[in-house]
Amino acid sequence: MSATGITPALREALAAASRARRLLLASDYDGCVSPIVSRPEDAVPNPASIVALEKAAALPDTEVAVVSGRELAVLADLSGLTAPVTLVGSHGSEFDTGFVVEVTDAKRALLARIVDELRSIAARFPGSTVETKPAAAVLHVRNAEPADAGAALDAARFGPGSWEGVHSTEGKAVLELAVIETSKGHALDILRERLDCDVVIYLGDDVTDEKAFAHLRPDAGDVGIKVGEGETAAAHRVADTDDVASVLDFVATRRADALGAESPQG
Repeated sequence: MSATGITPALREALAAASRARRLLLASDYDGCVSPIVSRPEDAVPNPASIVALEKAAALPDTEVAVVSGRELAVLADLSGLTAPVTLVGSHGSEFDTGFVVEVTDAKRALLARIVDELRSIAARFPGSTVETKPAAAVLHVRNAEPADAGAALDAARFGPGSWEGVHSTEGKAVLELAVIETSKGHALDILRERLDCDVVIYLGDDVTDEKAFAHLRPDAGDVGIKVGEGETAAAHRVADTDDVASVLDFVATRRADALGAESPQG
């Protein structure tokens, strides 16, 4: 795949990152590896991105991760990705070894109250739905009329979102209320240390990815890439999920060249 959609500045940054001692290539799922869709359960990944991720993960001294707001089991099912690709769910709080923070009985009881309240809100505003996770509940309003969507989000934001012990994360037409604190930035820190990587490339499209961008170290060669429109702390930007596939393939190819390895065939 050619590097369509990659600016000269981004191309240069990615080429430099690809020469790292140990590289971590990480991306959000929805809006990056998979297009945004009206029904979250229909978020099928871009096959070209999957091929590129697996190609990069097969290289020595190269780690690949997908960091998503989705429940880890759902992310694994939708993406079809397995080891050596690392999957991190629940906005960076859910690893294959469990949650970063313990989900106590008290937190589970609080979560049950949140779910009940969000379902009550969703019932009042057509097109709103509630997704449950092991440590959070999510109000989706993408399919609601604009006025209903705004009212539903406000009801959740100023209702259960204001309760003690509840951590709110807002995204595109979604509001997640968690009983543990979540951060994709913290997840990147854990991955960087656990996998012993000195350079990180991260792609993200949503406001939740800004925490990840904020934890990057551009002076050390890290590369942040915003997908789509909107204000961002990332130094680079691409337009859409097709460009994401181009970026991932470009990195996998350049990384193989830098290592003197034969690029695995997808």
